[in-house]
Amino acid sequence: MIVSSLLLALLFSCSDDEFSTSTSCRLSFSVDSVALDTVFSQVPTVTKTFWVYNKSGSGIRCSNIRLEKGNQTGFRVNVDGSYLGASEGYQVNDIEVRSGDSIRVFVELTSPANHREEPSLLEDNLVFSLESGVQQRVNLNAWTWDALSRTDMLINRDSVISSSRPMIIYGGITVAEGATLTIGAGTTLYFHQDAGIDVYGRLLVEGDASNNVVLRGDRIDRMFDYLPYDRVSGQWQGIHFYESSYDNVINYADIHSTYNAIVCDSSDVGRVKLRLCNSVVHNCQGYGVHSTHSYVDIVNSQVTNTLESCVSVVGGWARVLQCTLAQFYPYDANRGAALSFNNTPTIPLYAFQCVNSLVTGYADDVVMSVADTTTAYSYYFDHCILRTPAISDTVNVKDVIWEDPKDSLAGGVRHFKDVDIDLLKYDFRLDSLSTAVGKALPLDSLPFDRLGIRRDEHPDIGCYEFVPSSH
Repeated sequence: MIVSSLLLALLFSCSDDEFSTSTSCRLSFSVDSVALDTVFSQVPTVTKTFWVYNKSGSGIRCSNIRLEKGNQTGFRVNVDGSYLGASEGYQVNDIEVRSGDSIRVFVELTSPANHREEPSLLEDNLVFSLESGVQQRVNLNAWTWDALSRTDMLINRDSVISSSRPMIIYGGITVAEGATLTIGAGTTLYFHQDAGIDVYGRLLVEGDASNNVVLRGDRIDRMFDYLPYDRVSGQWQGIHFYESSYDNVINYADIHSTYNAIVCDSSDVGRVKLRLCNSVVHNCQGYGVHSTHSYVDIVNSQVTNTLESCVSVVGGWARVLQCTLAQFYPYDANRGAALSFNNTPTIPLYAFQCVNSLVTGYADDVVMSVADTTTAYSYYFDHCILRTPAISDTVNVKDVIWEDPKDSLAGGVRHFKDVDIDLLKYDFRLDSLSTAVGKALPLDSLPFDRLGIRRDEHPDIGCYEFVPSSH
């Protein structure tokens, strides 16, 4: 009897030469679950993969592999080249995994609408039914979020976009000449890669201290486990102000991961083109702010990490007041300056002014000026920290700290709370070690006359309250 039992055990145990029906022979998985992060409903996700290994010592045949909830959740699965589609009943049969071998599984999702204001958890299980009767499961899950969707928006009359729900923009937004588009506080617009805002009329971004307006790309998943797409530059097209556009105001906005974030075309420098206040422009695969022969104010704002210059002024009239311009763009060592201003005979620089601002970066010199000295131009720096070789000019340069590349700030990095080049996370709030702490002129002491600003003007543009944010 004992001999017979041993023979039976050997017959049904794991063997290198056959497909076993022993319940002790099981598959191994490279993951316990597949998480697709937070995704927009009704928008296809990227593909995630995992491996199925057979380490049992015997061949294993799956009589059936299926999605437990069938077609109810929107998950799409391909197992070793076999798609679990509707015609197959969202399952596949007789998949063999020989001893020591493996198969690969691909998972995607297009989730149905959840009809809720906030993200909700969506789950399914991929069930592996072995010939032994054993069932093994891999959990598939994602947080899905209903979003409004708009394509090729044409604003040809005064309009307001204000929504607590996310809004995905395909094709872009065009503000026609004579029309004003207002984007209300707390609104987040997610732009597809081909989309941006083209302004021929007027744009008002009206965030506030507790409810920024966020303009960003529409990828809310991850490129790698450690890297959300939201930290990758070049996700959308940015904002372009054309020649006919004037009196634009961007206040309390977070604009990031674009190509060129803000471009201002040549226009009448006697009229304000753009006031950018209390805002963050970060991580651009082009310029942060690029102004050509325009009148631009940048106040209490952060412009950081761009492939081209963070702020580029070509002629015209521009003011940079109480700003952080920091050039630590991580994706290309051939990055531009933190600040550049140019004067040419055809595009004269009437005035460039920089006050109470920190201008730094990795390079030894992050302030670039190209000036045709045969053409008169004006520049003025007051109470700034500039990472550039010192110049002798007591008329146009006052109380400037020239940042020595050999100092202890390690390329400007230690001015800030966190510059994490591994995770690509940046916190541009000042560190206690920064030489910028306590060096700014008080508001009442700003050289308003030199800057051409009325003393009663600044409340109208909602400035002088900015605290840089973490990205």
